[in-house]
Amino acid sequence: MKFKLIVLFALLVSSQTFAQYEGIENDINTNRKGELIIKAKPGAKVTVEQQSHEFWFGGAISNGLAGDYWSAEDKKQYKEKFLENFNSAVTENAVKWGSMERKQGEVNYATVDGILEWADANEIRIRGHNIFWGIEKFVQPWLKEMDDKELEATLKNRAYDVAERYKGRFVEYDLNNEMIHGNFYEDRLGDGITKKMTDWFHEKDPNAKLWLNDYDILTGKRLDDYMAQIRKFLSQGVPIAGIGVQGHLHAETFDRSELKRSLDSLSTFGLPIRITEFNTPGQRSKWVDNKTDKLTPEQELVKAQEIVDYYKICFAHPLVTGILQWGFWEGSNWIPASSMYRKDWSPTPAADAYQNLIYKQWWTKTSGVMATDGQSKVPAFYGEYKIVVDGVEKVVYLSKEKGRVEVEF
Repeated sequence: MKFKLIVLFALLVSSQTFAQYEGIENDINTNRKGELIIKAKPGAKVTVEQQSHEFWFGGAISNGLAGDYWSAEDKKQYKEKFLENFNSAVTENAVKWGSMERKQGEVNYATVDGILEWADANEIRIRGHNIFWGIEKFVQPWLKEMDDKELEATLKNRAYDVAERYKGRFVEYDLNNEMIHGNFYEDRLGDGITKKMTDWFHEKDPNAKLWLNDYDILTGKRLDDYMAQIRKFLSQGVPIAGIGVQGHLHAETFDRSELKRSLDSLSTFGLPIRITEFNTPGQRSKWVDNKTDKLTPEQELVKAQEIVDYYKICFAHPLVTGILQWGFWEGSNWIPASSMYRKDWSPTPAADAYQNLIYKQWWTKTSGVMATDGQSKVPAFYGEYKIVVDGVEKVVYLSKEKGRVEVEF
């Protein structure tokens, strides 16, 4: 069996370029690397070591992190593994209105506050998912009982409450989730309600970045509908900060060419794109309803390659700014089979493949001596760097926006 698995893994790796697209490595180097320019005396010893990525390699944070229903060991492992793998996060359920205010007037802030406290302490960038969710089955019954005037006033109060309480705490928010699939609030209050939502929120937090978020976009099935909706909102003056696209509407595998085509199409708006909810196997796989059966060793290796291919295509795209996994531990994942870690916290091959990609292939670490002209140029992935020259250390940040940074010793 061991020989069989090794052969299978070798075959998967050998087909890697074909499974993505020709020229993908060039696109990664072009779109994800800048230049560190180091100036020091000729012959000085130099080490360059990346400390973090600018790109969001993130995950959804379960309510369990801030709750009391996990064991102490599971909570400890969850936090440790999160920090080992991710530099950014999204609230899985905590910010959803239906989670915060199941009963009218009884608002639970504790879970959100607990997650934010942990994220802040560990310098984790975090997005709030979501302020509103207009899919009718997710709208609280007490909201549906209101007349239009009361409903609009209640929406305004919700926007005010979240914006004022969490001003500056979340990097961004999903404004109103999955609007091409249903929008109770627009059905009740008219076409202009989305603009009102953004206006209300910005009254209390003018700098808040409000994103759209929807699904079945990267499969191409609802891409045209989403693009039409984005055009409509832009024409209405809705300040869209970015385009969120969920990454779990495929089955056991995904269509590589359709993923790239969809990202290219969305890029026509010139807005940042984030893959907000990624799982593989995905929502159309048999594993959504099958929560107990385990992947075979061969299926686990295929899953690992699926992650590599998906991440590479997204990382290579100039306007994609991050990917967030929608569950990474089997003990808290709506598609358990898609987890990088099993219930007992043992890693799957997907965890190894993911870490190899992020922390080895896409991690800049080098050393040498300064050139005779006292200047060395180092191609480097965007992010934070520690540079040491003859024992003197400096920390610099290489951003995609600037493309290069000079550091002089």
